[in-house]
Amino acid sequence: MRSIEVIIETPKGSAVKYNYDPVNDHFKLKKALPAGMVFPFDFGFIPRTKGGDGDPLDIILIAEFGTFPGCRVECKLIGCLKAEQTGPKNKKIRNDRYLAVPTDSVIFEKVKTFTDLPSRLLKELEAFFIQYNKLENKNFAVIARAGPPASYRMIKAAQAQFCGK
Repeated sequence: MRSIEVIIETPKGSAVKYNYDPVNDHFKLKKALPAGMVFPFDFGFIPRTKGGDGDPLDIILIAEFGTFPGCRVECKLIGCLKAEQTGPKNKKIRNDRYLAVPTDSVIFEKVKTFTDLPSRLLKELEAFFIQYNKLENKNFAVIARAGPPASYRMIKAAQAQFCGK
């Protein structure tokens, strides 16, 4: 099993969104979510990658425990929600959401791929990101789901983008 390192930006249960500021090397409050809305799982990024939106690849850490901003977690990649999002001037960009489970997870230790998760959990994650983007006047649509092998290949391509290859 290959593992990847994830850096958490926004912890599970948080009603605010944090972003990592690489120039100043710290986490910064980006925005508050609407009343009653919280992140269902830890949300972060895969370091040394560059996605279609110009930022590091986004990742959701599915775990029975929460972490904190800046926490580095060793994970197994279980898949990806391939997604399109409207950007500035309604331009469509890819803004995928990768899915991972911590290597230290007890409850999710047998999860190898996103298909091992309850289908309702995936539907709720997709609904969260659709609503989260809608509140910013953006459209977010899941266009496909990918398993671990395809997701690893996409991460490798994003690492090459980061390195300028």
